[in-house]
Amino acid sequence: MPAPQHWYCPNCDAAARTVADNKLPMHSCPGLHDLTIPLVKSGTKCKIEAVEREDYVGRELVQTGSHGRPVMSVVTTRDDGQDCTIYPATAHAERGEL
Repeated sequence: MPAPQHWYCPNCDAAARTVADNKLPMHSCPGLHDLTIPLVKSGTKCKIEAVEREDYVGRELVQTGSHGRPVMSVVTTRDDGQDCTIYPATAHAERGEL
């Protein structure tokens, strides 16, 4: 049986344990505006930051944090690289009369 892996969040107290699972554990982080962000392996030194949208938000449906600001991604920076979780905007359309 594979050894369990332990995960934590550097922005809050969240933690998890997985066994033989290839899925990255995610959680809603109160330390990062309640955004859904990944957990990192225990012992990994990193920082996780939200990247706010800098472009115009028209009628698209965008992800916002608990602070009400639109967020386009969350970047996890470690000594050996970066990972990025993207929150793409969704178009909004209305059906017209035929």
